[in-house]
Amino acid sequence: MLLLSFGGPEGPDDVLPFLENVTRGRNVPRERLREVGEHYFLFGGVSPINAACRTLVAALESELAAHGPRLPVYWGNRNWHPMLEDTVRRMADDGVRCAVAVATSAYSSYSACRQYLEDIERARLAVGERAPRIEKIPPFWNHPSFIETMVERVRAALRELGAHAGTDRARLVFTAHSIPSAMAATCDYEAELREAARLVCERAAPGFEWELAYQSRSGPPEQPWLEPDVCERLRALRGAGVAAVVLVPIGFVADHMEVIYDLDTQARRVADEVGLVLSRAATVGAAPMFVAGLRELVADHVAGRRPRTLGTRDARPFPCAPGCCAYAPVRRPPA
Repeated sequence: MLLLSFGGPEGPDDVLPFLENVTRGRNVPRERLREVGEHYFLFGGVSPINAACRTLVAALESELAAHGPRLPVYWGNRNWHPMLEDTVRRMADDGVRCAVAVATSAYSSYSACRQYLEDIERARLAVGERAPRIEKIPPFWNHPSFIETMVERVRAALRELGAHAGTDRARLVFTAHSIPSAMAATCDYEAELREAARLVCERAAPGFEWELAYQSRSGPPEQPWLEPDVCERLRALRGAGVAAVVLVPIGFVADHMEVIYDLDTQARRVADEVGLVLSRAATVGAAPMFVAGLRELVADHVAGRRPRTLGTRDARPFPCAPGCCAYAPVRRPPA
């Protein structure tokens, strides 16, 4: 089994090189990289994503050993060590001939799914003929293990609100990473997020109002990205009389930098400014139910079974259609 992830810096000296990897080919001004780097420096230059992946790898190893299939677990990143190419080379050295890959992203889009397929092929080409065949499972946003774990997270966040005044009118605001509108037009990202949010709200807080907002926009101002922005929505909701909000990072599998900075720092600051009671649901992380679901997905793929799903949409087919989630990223002209 191969765990695919984004990667993140693990110390101050890693921050700018990591951001250069993320933005390679986009001609992003170095001043902008330094600005984004300050988000990481608030946390000692360390992103939580690599630690989260290590925890998930350990949990998957235990789950696979206990319930099968008995597979070794490897881990490779797109943008920081352990880099995917190095991991694929190690797999080849270990004699691995075929692997099932799972990405730490539950949805369809170019950056969340197709780009990982491109990463895999690039790494395999670099390793050469010894490289194993790697089959990435489709997005798993509607698998029961993901949805039901988020249901538990939302219920816990609602309990956290306790007896604060007005929390009986709490609004659930589901959040996900914004992407360019042109990217969203070529995939089912928005529809999948809305269906996942509906499934979670119906189970965790029936009767509560909910909505979907976006965060972590990073493109040039002239490029349209998905909206509304979560901080703008918090201000608007308070102005409309909403007293309490539960933020639900439905678009994330772990507490990435986008979660601990954009939600726990920026959004909480806005909530404090406008007098809004705020609770943030945890991500699925390495929750036992979620880990068991990933093992099930791997076992189903190995056995050729269709995975379980909730809601109105079937599991995405394997392999993806040739043009699925295609997107040509906008490249800035050199400064």
